Amino acid sequence: MWSSHSFLCCSQRPVQSQNAGRCTVKNLNSSLVYSVQIQCVTNEKCSQCPWSQTYTVPSELTTQPVDVSLTDTDFGEKIGKRLLSLNWKFSAVGLYDGFCVTVGKTSGERPCERMNTAQPEIRLILSYSSYHLNISAVNNASTSPALSLTIPQREDVPSIADGKMKITVHSNTSFTVSWKDDLIKTYVCYCVEWRKNGHKTNYKSFYQNEENNRTLSLIGEPLEPYKRYSITLHTRPEKETCNMKYINNSESTYGRTQFYFKEGSPVSAPTNISTYNVTLDSVGLQWLSIQEDDLRGFLLGYIIHYVENDQRGTSTEKNVTVDPEFDTYELGDLKEDTAYQVQISGFTLVGAGVRSTPYVFKTNQQGYFDVNRAGLITIFVVAAAVLIFGSPIIKRAKVILWPSIPNPENSNAMQKIERPCEMELLESISALKVVEWDTNSLEIVEKEAVLTSMLPLFHNSEDEVDSPETTGNWIQRDSEDETEDSLLHDTSDTFSNVEQTNFQSSSIAFSSGYTTMEMFQQVRPQASQAYTAVTPAMESDPEDIHEAVVKSGLAYVRQFSTSPILGSEEMTTIS
Repeated sequence: MWSSHSFLCCSQRPVQSQNAGRCTVKNLNSSLVYSVQIQCVTNEKCSQCPWSQTYTVPSELTTQPVDVSLTDTDFGEKIGKRLLSLNWKFSAVGLYDGFCVTVGKTSGERPCERMNTAQPEIRLILSYSSYHLNISAVNNASTSPALSLTIPQREDVPSIADGKMKITVHSNTSFTVSWKDDLIKTYVCYCVEWRKNGHKTNYKSFYQNEENNRTLSLIGEPLEPYKRYSITLHTRPEKETCNMKYINNSESTYGRTQFYFKEGSPVSAPTNISTYNVTLDSVGLQWLSIQEDDLRGFLLGYIIHYVENDQRGTSTEKNVTVDPEFDTYELGDLKEDTAYQVQISGFTLVGAGVRSTPYVFKTNQQGYFDVNRAGLITIFVVAAAVLIFGSPIIKRAKVILWPSIPNPENSNAMQKIERPCEMELLESISALKVVEWDTNSLEIVEKEAVLTSMLPLFHNSEDEVDSPETTGNWIQRDSEDETEDSLLHDTSDTFSNVEQTNFQSSSIAFSSGYTTMEMFQQVRPQASQAYTAVTPAMESDPEDIHEAVVKSGLAYVRQFSTSPILGSEEMTTIS
């Protein structure tokens, strides 16, 4: 028990209180944490006063909660109530004891309910009205600055469309609220909230247990003409007094509707008129709606005024009415290739408002439509032709412009080499080395076995094979006699001239730089004829035989060694 005076120790120096119940300590740092102990002042009656237990004074909370997330969902199957889930964050972790949430209506109706929560979250069951919320962190020493937010009223109330509520205005200070359902069997306490766009919400609660309507007399701000008001009816579960006792899970919203104290015609017109889908006798119109503040009444629809754009002004204006929920319309029964002037206005219960700025459009003409149709047909035909004939044409152009060079390995003629004589011929040719210095001379460097292997080829053309002795007599070595060597060169020159004349006069022509087996077979008869010419000479004189054989061999070699690609001074190796 404290005496009339006590010491408060919260630092190194004790502070004596001025009374028994309160002590003030000044010049402290709000960001620091203090430990406090209390001791009574000793006197004659109490000579020993121990210190009390230690109390901790936390630092002052100077930041507000942040990052509030709000989720608005339906509260089960209860119509007129919603479940709000709020979550937030607080930077000073561990310095707060909890949070204080204050909820009140934006209309200002009492009470303003205060709720505490230990966690940075809370759930509320509220009506569709608008609310103010303040969230603060608290500890036993301070309260943080509050985070304020407004929960807007919920707009998805079906009463406007289904006529659950009706407002009858008597004057700028009196109107009657009527509701459809027989609510007096369940509720007797009600509250009405009304406001115009962008202004504060007004409210009035009342008690009703006899009829489904109530006439209200306004004490505050009177109703303004040409202004749209939104009014909401709430029901409350109380039976004795209709003032709200608490906020959370109390009232529910019955319905909402709109009304005017006095209506007028619109003071502005639709804007941004444009056309689409222009045809020979119709056109589509579209526009932007009139702003709510310029309507001055409930919009009942739009009037489209259109007339032929005749300079003489003799055409008759026509009108079309469009429902208020539409901002497009297809205007039909028009003349071909004709200019029209169109204006659009809105109308309310009082009458039509101002017209929009004249907009001129022109319908299409028949030729224009035909040209477009012909163009589409032409494009279609060209595209179809390209798809059908494009691939063959491209392939044909590729063959002409970029012909493929044939590969001899893939030729069918190369696959005809089956008989041993033809393979032996190619092996013999591979051993020949022809040095062609000019068109009138040919030097052959060869071994004896080379010419020896060539002779059976000529005999094979007539199914005859000579004896090795005769063949050996045809071949003369270069080292035996220089005279025979010179004679061989002279004979070769003479034979070369003769064979050039024969091949030039021959009907066989080679169009490419290589010779196929089929061409070779065409040349074989000539070689056989040459061999036949040599045979008589073999019987008479060995030297003549040698000369004839050389001539025949040279004729065959020249056929396979002469190429238009080689120059006269190139050395060719046939392999």
